[in-house]
Amino acid sequence: MKKEIILILVIVTIVIAIFSYYYYTYQRNYKIAKQENMQYDSYYQQEITGTNLASLINKAIDDNTKNEITKNNKGKYIENETNSIRIDIKFTDDDSIHTMEEIYLGGIDIFVQYYNQIKFKCTKIEYHQTTHKVKYMFFEQVSG
Repeated sequence: MKKEIILILVIVTIVIAIFSYYYYTYQRNYKIAKQENMQYDSYYQQEITGTNLASLINKAIDDNTKNEITKNNKGKYIENETNSIRIDIKFTDDDSIHTMEEIYLGGIDIFVQYYNQIKFKCTKIEYHQTTHKVKYMFFEQVSG
């Protein structure tokens, strides 16, 4: 009888330890996602200059590189289910949409040279289903 009680206590302790570990991991990942999202979420429905948009593009490129997001044969990042991010920008000059990769490869300094004081507004933001991290942002030119 004593051995059975000890066995039950050991099993309960193991189950509680496993549950605690998964709960702690979930909380930690949620906190990390929330911190990372704050940087991106602050741009939603806000007007920013082309200089700020260039900084955001650099950050997204750096995050994708750091997270080892793969690229397709055209040099564009391939969306994954956890931590990739994409930014598209609609220009009213010629009613075209360009990706962050196109702007980055064309030269951020050239983009800043022409659009540094032009205003852009983030009108759409999407999140990954599994991690709830920002996966997509859409900016539209509002002045210029």
